[in-house]
Amino acid sequence: MTVHTPTPEGGRIIDEPMSEALSQRYLAYALSTITNRALPDVRDGFKPVHRRILYAMHQMRLNPQAAARKCAKVVGEVMGGYHPHGDASIYEALVRLAQDFAQRYPLVDGQGNFGNIDGDSAAAMRYTECKLTSAATLLLEGIDQDAVDFRATYDDQDEEPVVLPAGFPNLLANGSSGIAVGMATSIPPHNVGELIDACMVLLERPEATTGELATIVPGPDFPTGGVAVEGHASILDAYETGRGGVRLRARWETEDLGRGVWRIIVTEMPYQVQKSRLIEALADLIEHKKAPLLGDVRDESAEDIRLVLEPKSRTVEPEVLMESLFKLSDLEVRFPINMNVLDATGTPRVMGLKACLQAFLDHRRDVLVRRSHWRIDRVEKRLHLLEGLRIVFLNIDEVIRIVREEEQPKAVLIARFGLSELQADFILDTRLRQLARIEEMTIENEYKALAEELAALQALSLSPAKQWKTIGKELELVRKALISPRRTTIAEAVDASAYAPVEAFIPREAITVILSERGWIRAAKGKVEDPSELKFKEGDALAFLEPAFTTDKILVAASDGRIFTIGADKLASGRGHGEPLRLMIDLDESAGIIAVLAHQPGAKLLVASKAGYGFIAPEDDLLAQKRGGKQVLNGDLLAALRVRGDYVATLGENLKALIFPLAELPEMGRGKGVKLQTYKQGGLQDLTVFDAETGPEWADGGGRRRNWPDWKDWLGKRAGAGRMGPRGLRKFR
Repeated sequence: MTVHTPTPEGGRIIDEPMSEALSQRYLAYALSTITNRALPDVRDGFKPVHRRILYAMHQMRLNPQAAARKCAKVVGEVMGGYHPHGDASIYEALVRLAQDFAQRYPLVDGQGNFGNIDGDSAAAMRYTECKLTSAATLLLEGIDQDAVDFRATYDDQDEEPVVLPAGFPNLLANGSSGIAVGMATSIPPHNVGELIDACMVLLERPEATTGELATIVPGPDFPTGGVAVEGHASILDAYETGRGGVRLRARWETEDLGRGVWRIIVTEMPYQVQKSRLIEALADLIEHKKAPLLGDVRDESAEDIRLVLEPKSRTVEPEVLMESLFKLSDLEVRFPINMNVLDATGTPRVMGLKACLQAFLDHRRDVLVRRSHWRIDRVEKRLHLLEGLRIVFLNIDEVIRIVREEEQPKAVLIARFGLSELQADFILDTRLRQLARIEEMTIENEYKALAEELAALQALSLSPAKQWKTIGKELELVRKALISPRRTTIAEAVDASAYAPVEAFIPREAITVILSERGWIRAAKGKVEDPSELKFKEGDALAFLEPAFTTDKILVAASDGRIFTIGADKLASGRGHGEPLRLMIDLDESAGIIAVLAHQPGAKLLVASKAGYGFIAPEDDLLAQKRGGKQVLNGDLLAALRVRGDYVATLGENLKALIFPLAELPEMGRGKGVKLQTYKQGGLQDLTVFDAETGPEWADGGGRRRNWPDWKDWLGKRAGAGRMGPRGLRKFR
């Protein structure tokens, strides 16, 4: 293809394939999202927006000892100078840095309403104030001492740090989460004391394994506490590979009320679970009878969390109640671990625990060396000036004479004493009070101290062993400043199968499942003796009536070939009109209901399509766990009959009947099945399963049941055409 060179008039018009143009631009967008927005840097654990917030606050001198400033002022500084995005996203990031239930070690000291664990949002930025915490100052320490590289801001008007000096492993201490293009990250918070202890092990023995480090860092330490029940082996695998997950449960205790009465008190929530939404979900479970062991839930929280769960019966064990709620609600959550970060070169990588800690230590060494060189340069300059002052004190009278009498005192001083221009300028700028005898002693002491410091710094910059030792001492000081007890308990993996299922505690009561023609379903207590007495909405009527028990699973077969499963205990009371079936299952608008059956373990169903194909399906394989049900038959479902007999009778739309042994049908979990009866035109109209001893029955036009004594005359092989059925045969059921 010919590529035309853009003309001056055409300006920015470029002739290139659309696919190539789109791929190049989407790749640029993806890389920008990955490196500049979603993934944190392994060295300081920050995304650009968080790094820019802290640096802007540092530039505003909002240290822990200073007075707090309005968050609107901070957001404005960040947006105007460093982060060219909306103020809402910047403020949201700032708020999260201040929330003690979101950050294990908050980096912003917020004053005002910064939200709560109930999910309430923070007040507007014009009302709240903020400043840095002591933990944040540890991350920024040395940033003005050439500790890290800087780059131009988006408008080239200023500079911003590429990475912060990071006095502690913030990536693992506070964790991070984000979604990029084609990749994501999810890193849980940890205890900084444990992380520093693991760093000390790596400093002593760089060959230490992840397994050894995992004995020091047994697992995440979430700010909201809770109990991690994933198990050591699973957590170790996540630390080895950088991918995995941890199950986190709420912390609870049993409160004895006397006389065998008790209740559950939840004192700690799983990480990132909003308490108000959890309470709503638990109340919804009670209302819809999905938590048969839970009687009531209420929130008695003040400053501390106190969630009260009352059992429906005192005979239930507290452990059984909680296990059922862990399955049904966010009292247990699984926090994914995906330690996908940007390494020192800006390349996305999935790192394990050891790799993350080693990358942090390598960064600290770079920071230490750069700060040492920065300090060496300034000490050497100061020593150079002090050497000039020492010459002044040794020749004080001559210096004073030169300054008083010479027209060019600077040139004379340089020539007379061999000074540099810098020393000469410093001497001439020195005040007379600094030439007192006591000042001479001060200068000598300063010179001696700086000379010793210079020697130590030069030795440090040349010795990797001394550098690692210094890093260890610095980490010990950080550990003392930030140490706090572990909040999350690491427990052994819980085997939930050891507890009886929730269904085992549902009272077994006889009911009758009622489904109307318009799809309203309900459960009447006991047996419905006279269906004609049932009431429905105007224009509606009875479609299906199925006896069952509250402990049963109800199978609902739809015309699109899917079979849905509904717990009988979850059906609405039979006193009203019930509720729409489509609210309980994901049933297509175009699909109709073919059958409603109470599941019988071990039983089998004969499913058949309108095209005349079918097979035998074990009922146990048809139970579905999701609202979408299970796709069982490929085709339009005509019938789903429980198998009770040894022969199958089919009736085509051409009114030809065929009877063949049930054994000729295969047993399958799903599929199209085999041909039941052959038709030149039309398809299957009806079928039934019967026992040879009793023979089949069929219904005539008046709805009366008729025997079929000579049914053997219609015996044949499966897939045959059959012969015309008895006069009046239109259906079997």
